[in-house]
Amino acid sequence: MRVLMIGDVVGKGGRRAVSSLLTDLKSEFSVDFVTLQGENLAAGIGLTVDTVVEMVEAGANVITTGNHVWDKREFIDHLDDPYLPVLRPLNYPPNTPGRGAADDTGPVAVINLIGRVWVGEFDSPFAVVDDLLAGGFGQGKPIVVDFHAEATSEKAALAWHLDGRVAALVGTHTHVPTADSKILPEGTAFVSDLGMVGAVDSILGVNVEGSLNRFLTGYRQRMEPVRSGTMNFNSVLIDIDVSSGLANSIERVDRQIEI
Repeated sequence: MRVLMIGDVVGKGGRRAVSSLLTDLKSEFSVDFVTLQGENLAAGIGLTVDTVVEMVEAGANVITTGNHVWDKREFIDHLDDPYLPVLRPLNYPPNTPGRGAADDTGPVAVINLIGRVWVGEFDSPFAVVDDLLAGGFGQGKPIVVDFHAEATSEKAALAWHLDGRVAALVGTHTHVPTADSKILPEGTAFVSDLGMVGAVDSILGVNVEGSLNRFLTGYRQRMEPVRSGTMNFNSVLIDIDVSSGLANSIERVDRQIEI
């Protein structure tokens, strides 16, 4: 089984790149299942029903999120919509809208977690995922994890903690693809960060001026995603042995496209 896991998709330009590339990539690599990090889908911050539907129609099976999941308040009620395959991090408080894991969206079970180092105060991702797996989550299916975190050490630590219990743990959040893709000793695929789907001529997918001014002046102004030009498409392809539920290989799938 082959799973394509796509990095943070930033705004309209990122969505257009996914819509332009994903069908052909699924065919080229015989992809069976697609996850997509979607917390920046709507104008670079948060999600809407329309942007989620757009990505599902483009070929995404599950959309994961992170610290920006609440930024479009009108979407919060839709986190419990069974027809929208969107996850919020599992280690938010249990009474929070939505769910943090899904094993009913296809042949692969997906867990969404958020880090605590330099990100915020959340429940321990280590303890929460241990409890979930101990309860039999995803039994009989490969399990992949999107760990939305800042610190590479925290991401690597959780991957080693879960080695042999999940097929893959990938990091998201920094929008910068890393070159450390590997299979851990017990069969879990790992990469520190998937990267993003967003503009090459940008700062993490948003306009250079808005981001730069924050550093030059300290004044926080709205940073707009870059909608056109050359877009990076960052992802990894994970080949999974269905009988063991563990990974055979992981490789980067990175493309550029003019939008």
